[in-house]
Amino acid sequence: MYLYMIKFVDKSLILNVYIQPQSRFDNIVGIHHNEIKINLTALPVDNKANKHLIHFLSKKCKVAKSHIMIEKGQLSRHKQVRIVEPKVIPVEIKQILADRDKL
Repeated sequence: MYLYMIKFVDKSLILNVYIQPQSRFDNIVGIHHNEIKINLTALPVDNKANKHLIHFLSKKCKVAKSHIMIEKGQLSRHKQVRIVEPKVIPVEIKQILADRDKL
């Protein structure tokens, strides 16, 4: 089930995410149909949600915004995000990885 949601390629963390814009809080919710669901307060207009996602993940992973790229899904809620050399793996991602390893 969790096979392709989180991958490590070279020194990058690749996440398949589902974005829920216009939420009350910014947070990593958990799993949504084999993707990581992330709530964002940003509106889904004028690339605001994408910019906010990059800002949110840069804070969570302690990397510069330039180290985060949306590889797929620029105009969709379903995205593939690459985080180059993350300094920290967010607790929520670690929990999903731990749950995956139990299978």
